[in-house]
Amino acid sequence: MAQLGKIALLLFVIVLASCKTEPKQALKTETISFTKEGDLAILSTATDSIKANFEIEIAETEYETQTGLMYRPSMQQNRGMLFIFPDVSVRSFYMKNTEFPLDIIYIDEGKKIVSFQKNAQPYDERSLPSNAPAKYVLEINAGLSDQLGLQVGDSITFSRL
Repeated sequence: MAQLGKIALLLFVIVLASCKTEPKQALKTETISFTKEGDLAILSTATDSIKANFEIEIAETEYETQTGLMYRPSMQQNRGMLFIFPDVSVRSFYMKNTEFPLDIIYIDEGKKIVSFQKNAQPYDERSLPSNAPAKYVLEINAGLSDQLGLQVGDSITFSRL
């Protein structure tokens, strides 16, 4: 019986010694850079004048629409991401893995703004619904919607490169 105890102790020491005690390392992700894919203008309903111009990236594949602006530390003020969906539906976005605050602008199939989710906070996984059917969604830096005086009913026009 003593022999069996010594074997068990020896096996325990071997198993314990074989466990690695290296510290866990954080995963590093590659920085995703902006790729200009088009230009977008926001037009005033009242005057039909241009309220703002943006360089845009376009998200329309399933991967692009699911990833959006995630894993990016910031975005220049004159840039945005335009999501183009194949259908018109009530949309809902969230800020999972998005590192900076955004204004989320929901736009119908006639390219008119139908609603906003302003100042969406980084990493917030709560649902941010459109509250109206939308075909397009424009993400810009938080605060720009108010700074530019954007309103429901304003429209967009965009072109691809």
